[in-house]
Amino acid sequence: MSKRVVVTGLGVVAPNGVGVPAFLNAIENGVSGLKFMPHFRELNFNCQVCGIPDFQFDDLKNYLSEVAFHGLRGSTIGYAIKAAADAWMDAGNAINTGEIHWETGCVFGNSLADMEIMKRVITHVDMKQSRKLGSKVVEQLMNSGATANITGLLGIGNRVITNSAACATGSQAILMGYEYIKSGTAKRMLVGSNEYIDSYVFSAFDAMRILGRKFNDEPEKASRPMSATACGFVPGSGAAALVLEDLDFALARNATIYAEILGGATNSGGQKKGGSMTAPNSEGVIRCIDAALANAAIDPADIDLISGHLTATMADKMEIENWSKALNRRGEDFPLINSLKSMIGHCLSAAGSIESVAVILQLMHQFVHPNINLEDPNPEITDIVSVNALPTKKVNKEINIAAKANFGFGDVNACLIFSKFKK
Repeated sequence: MSKRVVVTGLGVVAPNGVGVPAFLNAIENGVSGLKFMPHFRELNFNCQVCGIPDFQFDDLKNYLSEVAFHGLRGSTIGYAIKAAADAWMDAGNAINTGEIHWETGCVFGNSLADMEIMKRVITHVDMKQSRKLGSKVVEQLMNSGATANITGLLGIGNRVITNSAACATGSQAILMGYEYIKSGTAKRMLVGSNEYIDSYVFSAFDAMRILGRKFNDEPEKASRPMSATACGFVPGSGAAALVLEDLDFALARNATIYAEILGGATNSGGQKKGGSMTAPNSEGVIRCIDAALANAAIDPADIDLISGHLTATMADKMEIENWSKALNRRGEDFPLINSLKSMIGHCLSAAGSIESVAVILQLMHQFVHPNINLEDPNPEITDIVSVNALPTKKVNKEINIAAKANFGFGDVNACLIFSKFKK
């Protein structure tokens, strides 16, 4: 029997809002979370703007034991724990109950272990003081640290996986959770991803000269997807989590249902035919979108909204062209399309999960969030789609089906199809 998969809980730690109410208010009103970072100027970085959530680590005292809290203090795992615990409780569940949920699994992704902790380890080892590191440092260094802490906090007993696929990580985590429920492997999945951009990770991207560097003195204007004055992406940090459930399981416990996942797909362009380590193969992207539509059993004409990857780089035009070819829609027929990165920058491994929360909120509240900083659309893009498809202000409109896609380094693609829930 084919199972329906629904979303029953949301948690988000984003540069423009921590917690769903704050995040919803920000995306409705086009509030940027990008800030000038004096430390990056001191380090002589070209880009000196970043998206960092207004997150207080002390808030985790409400979730963790005193021992666990002090063991993780200062760790970037905190973003993931906050988002996951909020989503779990939003779905009507309690934390730290001592119960094991054998029917529930977890897929939570990231890109790197905590680099700030790694720096501390290297410093102590080089000073021959490794004994001062403490017993908790391994938990902060291992790539599965966030997943392990989440599953322990919530008592998750089904499949537990840490995934990593660069910028496609978050979308892939959601897709994997969806597939486990569809197959009957689990009845419920906690899925999501997290990312923290410290100065060491930031420097690697800055050295590639692919970051926006022309708006250091006007940080809120720095991320400009689809704009003629786009000059590179702005890194961001954060996390988001979703609780997915088999529809029958959710209905049996009278859960609030926010949206439905109709399907999705992931693939690779093989780094051939124009694809590379850092650029997607257009054929792979189109095949991924086509496969997602087929898996969701919908027609391209059914798409009301696209939440694009759209990073404010030269790849934006190619992405729009790929969407147009995959959907066979151009001009006035092209669906509305937006990029959350205009407000929060590119949160890398966390991008897909944070942006998926934004998609679900738009379906729930029936609006389309604006593309801020798009006062000058790229004419190569408006040659493909109508300028009316690129909203610069909030649009109140009936949205039934939305597509969310992310394309990661390594030529990895992921596309999800979300729907307004209908019984």
